[in-house]
Amino acid sequence: MLALVLAVRVLQAKRPTGSTVAWLLAIVLVPYLGVPLYLLLGDRKLDRFIQMKGQLYAGGEDAKEEPEDDRSVVRIATTAGLPAPRPCNYVSFHTSGETAYDTMMRMFESAQKCIHVSTFILGRDEVGRAVVEVLSRKAREGVEVRLLLDGLGCLTTSGRFVRPLRKAGGQVGRFLPVLPLQHKWSANLRNHRKIVVVDHAVAMVGGMNLGTLFMGPSPHPKRYIDASVFLCGPAVEDIETVFFDDWNYATDEVMDSESVRAHGPYCGYAPEMLIPEPSGSIMTDCEIQTIPSGPDIPGDTFHDALLTAIMDARKRIWLVTPYFVPDDSLLKALALKARSGCNVSVLVPMRSDHRIVDWARGPALRKLAAAGATLYSAPRTMVHAKVMLFDDTLAITGSANLDMRSIYLNFEIALFHYTDTDIQKIEGYIRSLQRSAHYIRPDMVSRSRAWVENFCRLLSPLL
Repeated sequence: MLALVLAVRVLQAKRPTGSTVAWLLAIVLVPYLGVPLYLLLGDRKLDRFIQMKGQLYAGGEDAKEEPEDDRSVVRIATTAGLPAPRPCNYVSFHTSGETAYDTMMRMFESAQKCIHVSTFILGRDEVGRAVVEVLSRKAREGVEVRLLLDGLGCLTTSGRFVRPLRKAGGQVGRFLPVLPLQHKWSANLRNHRKIVVVDHAVAMVGGMNLGTLFMGPSPHPKRYIDASVFLCGPAVEDIETVFFDDWNYATDEVMDSESVRAHGPYCGYAPEMLIPEPSGSIMTDCEIQTIPSGPDIPGDTFHDALLTAIMDARKRIWLVTPYFVPDDSLLKALALKARSGCNVSVLVPMRSDHRIVDWARGPALRKLAAAGATLYSAPRTMVHAKVMLFDDTLAITGSANLDMRSIYLNFEIALFHYTDTDIQKIEGYIRSLQRSAHYIRPDMVSRSRAWVENFCRLLSPLL
């Protein structure tokens, strides 16, 4: 009976056809295995969470009152209820773990009212300890500190490690603990968002977790290649609203964005003081659109916007990602664009920190190579940056990888950049990575290797 109930549930869920068929076969043919597996791993949308969502979508309703934007990517997001692009932002693009760490710590030190932090990994290392120390000190000074930790990524640092922050008066939330019988648990759905917001005024979003492998006060021989965006301006409100929604769900607290509107976008701070860009300049008057994705979003808006951006591109599509296991629709669109003469390039690490994902990416890379795409691999250092560029009109940064887990299962946040200065800065960054990388052209593989790759591709959403 439970198998029949779950079979109906699978049919009603919005899933790729292959995923739907696989779950149905497992549940119906092997119910003693398929039923518990689906209960543990099957759901990818949290209906209760979606019903709670109202703050971010209020921004989308406001956007509908504005003049209609004829850019198709923008319309995909706004018609789904997400916020419209926000103009007049100050943006600083950091590709160094040292400067990002220094800027983030300056943000913490400057806080007068509140600090909101969400991370997938809080390292049990010097960076994690430094973050806990400064947040604890600011909490003792009377600053409201909220630290949201993913239940799996911070499994070893969400307890005693952050006790000093709790004792100092700060709040620590655990997002979807992994063990059953815990409040709002999940063995599969992970909060992969990296968000820092200080005084409702300045924000950090990107790929860098709070650990030595991602950032730190001094260079580290094993530090990943990564990128984060710091910004002041109206887009900070949308970013903080994503944090509020996550925090409310994890802690049952009721936070809203009224304080953001009350204080205004800058809170009297000079952006130059808060986000000193490594080159000494800050991009101004930047148009930013905040696009969250994951189990808390009714549809797959990020996927749809990404697919639209691919199909709209005429000259180039440049992608930098640590894991490249796209679904069939994205892969086919990229291959079609490459065959049509569009400059499609994909840069991945030669070896990532997930060996199974490296095997799983083989079929996709070979298909793109056969279509005429240019493939690069970084030979020595793990590439953890998530950066995309489409023609001269759109760049995407944030926390989302180009794999099925990020696209369909993880809680992610992306920033869509529409301003020339932002796009040129990101173009320069990708060019620098391409110059230091190697061209690759995946060779044909043996039948046994192909079997292993295809099997790993099936497992990739679980990694």
